[in-house]
Amino acid sequence: MKKYKLGLIGYPLSHSFSKKYFNDKFLQEKLTAFSYHNFELKKISEFSTILTQEPELIGLNVTIPYKEAILNYVHEFSDNVKAIGAANTLVLHKNGRIKAYNTDVYGFKESLIPLLKPYHKKALVLGSGGASKAVVYGLNQLGITATIVSRTPKNAQQITYEQIDENTMKTHLVVINTTPLGMMPLISLSPSIPYHFVTNKHLFYDLIYNPSQTSFLKQASQNGASVCNGLNMLYLQAEKAWKIWLENSDL
Repeated sequence: MKKYKLGLIGYPLSHSFSKKYFNDKFLQEKLTAFSYHNFELKKISEFSTILTQEPELIGLNVTIPYKEAILNYVHEFSDNVKAIGAANTLVLHKNGRIKAYNTDVYGFKESLIPLLKPYHKKALVLGSGGASKAVVYGLNQLGITATIVSRTPKNAQQITYEQIDENTMKTHLVVINTTPLGMMPLISLSPSIPYHFVTNKHLFYDLIYNPSQTSFLKQASQNGASVCNGLNMLYLQAEKAWKIWLENSDL
């Protein structure tokens, strides 16, 4: 029987959900030809070595911090990758060509939609990396105006954490954390925002899923906000990636 390898690249990967999720899926669904592996890359330049050493690889997921840098190694881009400038799913073809997709957008949107209220018109997106770009793209598709918050704003549309005041919190009733603050092992940390201005109209969404309740979500919940972690998004984007691999790989 021919064997097919899938995997995850990023650094670090000790917190990752993907390997267990997919290998459990393959076991339960008797997909014995498939296996899923973690490939920790301390530098994105190590990506080429993985391709050489793992000829059975047909697809990869991409996580922090390489969702943007990986595009330098890709030959084709899905429409949403072109628009976002970040990818989290790769299809590796036998001819050596690689196509990049972004399933974060799908996972984020589909997990957010059931939580939205009519007054959720504006969002603060904490962080400006690859995941942030996917979130902003998804929010725009839902008709929600996004303001990116960054320690080092790159343009006039972005603000600093110090600029978030009572009025900002009052007008932006959706707050999304795309930073690693609160993730293992940084579980005691949270984005520096004025949580005391949070109300029961706020929706706080954290892309982090381990731990299930970050300090960011805990502080918001204590002030009455609705909260959601990234676990459902993770399931949705993983299944979307699986569908992409099945439909586009050279099996």
